[in-house]
Amino acid sequence: MISLIVHGGAWDIPEKALDAHRDGCSQALSVGWSLLQSGASAVEAVEKVVQCLEDHGAFDAGGGSHLNEVGEIELDASMMHGKLLRCGAVAAVQRIKNPISLARRVMEESEHILLVGSGAERFAADHGIELCDAGDLISDREKKYWEERKHAKHSGKHAFRKAASDTVGAVAMDKHGDICVGTSTGGTFKKHPGRVGDSPLIGCGSYADNAVGGVSTTGWGEAMIKVVMAKTVIDILELNGGDPQAAAESGIEILRRKVDGNGGVIVLNRFGKPGVAFNTPKMARAYMNIEMRDPFVGV
Repeated sequence: MISLIVHGGAWDIPEKALDAHRDGCSQALSVGWSLLQSGASAVEAVEKVVQCLEDHGAFDAGGGSHLNEVGEIELDASMMHGKLLRCGAVAAVQRIKNPISLARRVMEESEHILLVGSGAERFAADHGIELCDAGDLISDREKKYWEERKHAKHSGKHAFRKAASDTVGAVAMDKHGDICVGTSTGGTFKKHPGRVGDSPLIGCGSYADNAVGGVSTTGWGEAMIKVVMAKTVIDILELNGGDPQAAAESGIEILRRKVDGNGGVIVLNRFGKPGVAFNTPKMARAYMNIEMRDPFVGV
């Protein structure tokens, strides 16, 4: 069955930001669901869903991304198609409005999987993706937030309890049973220039396998990398009889127990059944499948 699940980050989302996170996830879900209903591929749906979240402005992705230690943006994204395990990713790009689209282009038109920095931007220019000015992607909100806190100490580990850390992602299943996953982020606030978290790392931030399911993660990237979060949840899903909720919960328990990590995961199994788990105060997410009358949207 066709199915779609999206997330807009797992952290302590403040009351004043709840509506924006709900609206962003709802809008993105609606776009992707319409595409899937019209017969679009899971790859196309995931790209458009994540583009919506990157463009929305409420999330730590695309034009809403956090600034790093020196007041610049560096964006990361990944995509994986479960049919043949094809994947593509980009990291530390500064002149790409929608990194998820570049990740798709790497997946489909490159022999490589992960391209970074100026090399990724060169690949974009060579493959018809327009480059923008890096300053155009810095929002007034994030510039003000950085100015107010640029001299304060900041720990990525605790960002998910105290500061906005809303990576975005989506998992889709199309009418052919193909599964695609996409994840996009601006990374942690005041990260060291060049820092790369879990989102663009296949197996950490994204993983898809038609025979098992798909997973997108959000949270403290260094902890997610240590437990190879997305692939860990996929492996649990394969071993537990395909229960996506149990797999999601087991993955988050491993994250907490082994590395004292914070975050969340969204999952679809190979039948399109969803699962969500997180150990942060809140997580923005939404999902829909053909067995449901109305979509679920929550934070």
